[in-house]
Amino acid sequence: MLYQVETNGEDPERALAKYCSLFPYQQDIVDYTRLLLSGVAQNQDKIDEYIRKACEHWRIDRIAYVDKSVLRIGVFEMVFSGDVPPKVAIDEAIEMVKKYGSDESREFVNGVLDRILKDHYGENRSTEDR
Repeated sequence: MLYQVETNGEDPERALAKYCSLFPYQQDIVDYTRLLLSGVAQNQDKIDEYIRKACEHWRIDRIAYVDKSVLRIGVFEMVFSGDVPPKVAIDEAIEMVKKYGSDESREFVNGVLDRILKDHYGENRSTEDR
């Protein structure tokens, strides 16, 4: 849905409503998706700044839409949600990008999120309990 929002400029809530009208869903999944969509939208400038800083020599507007959407979800979960341990957020992002991204996406997303993890939490701080 973030891809749809990014490419079509669609409202996140409308994108979610369209999805729910086409596919069977469980309410807890819809609720978490709504949290992700609204969280990314509300924090997008800050999230994109994390991505920019971690992508040396690579402009954010040149990142593939799928990779950018996955990165935004990963950064939101790692930095802004507080409910997902950072390493779990990275693992989930890698699984998503393996499914929806290109052959190079996995390494790119892993590298960017790992850099954000180190920059945000510090290399010597434990992130397992976060």
